[in-house]
Amino acid sequence: MNLKEKAAQLRIDIINELFEAQSGHPGGSLSCIDTLTALYYNVMNVRPEQPDWEDRDRFVLSKGHCCPALYAVLADKGYFPKSELATLRKLGSHLQGHPDMHKTKGIDANTGSLGQGISIAMGMALAAKHGKKNYQVYTMVGDGECQEGLIWEASMAAAHYKLDNFTVILDHNGLQIDGKNTDVMDIGNIVAKFAAFGFETITVDGHDIDAVTAALKLPHTPGKPKFICCETTKGKGVSFMENNPGWHGATIKKADYEAAMKDLEVL
Repeated sequence: MNLKEKAAQLRIDIINELFEAQSGHPGGSLSCIDTLTALYYNVMNVRPEQPDWEDRDRFVLSKGHCCPALYAVLADKGYFPKSELATLRKLGSHLQGHPDMHKTKGIDANTGSLGQGISIAMGMALAAKHGKKNYQVYTMVGDGECQEGLIWEASMAAAHYKLDNFTVILDHNGLQIDGKNTDVMDIGNIVAKFAAFGFETITVDGHDIDAVTAALKLPHTPGKPKFICCETTKGKGVSFMENNPGWHGATIKKADYEAAMKDLEVL
């Protein structure tokens, strides 16, 4: 199975998770799955059989509500059985509606309060520098999340401390829970803003796994953190969810599920 096929299967896993849960966040989970596929299958140095390995690369999903995508990847990588994906958001499940490192193997930080994940990840990268460790730290942020002040405090610190082991990935789908970013609170030229804060910046098609991989593997400029703007489509792969802010967080009913599965070509 190539990675394009892998991402297609992971989309099916995401829809199955959310249908079983009858709650959650489809739109952003579908938009970021190609980027996560590139990261986990082509780039990150991790050991699913040893999730607490000290020298592993770290990933923090700062847009924590999109954890169904991350759970699908972790299950496929072998951190926990794929059958457990059906327990998403259920009482007693380790797969909560936002990532919990104390419950789920492979989760490096608890996230959900927007802006905090990038801050935690920056601290991890700083700790690696102080500890003379070689692991890389990656974090993924969302569009609306970039309206948070914490994003810019963390970014300022990352540049100040010359964290060239730190990569911020933006899932840039142009939408947030209340509509278009440009209507809610325009984030402007986000690439120029990160460049102004001292990051090396790259823009790619976030659904092109090879392009995302190349951007992630591009060596850091010494002393500079990296920012990758992944241009994506919210709800990618499910026609009625694509570019529809109503599917930021919504219940997938049976008719929706059947239509989504038809789009994903599994019926």
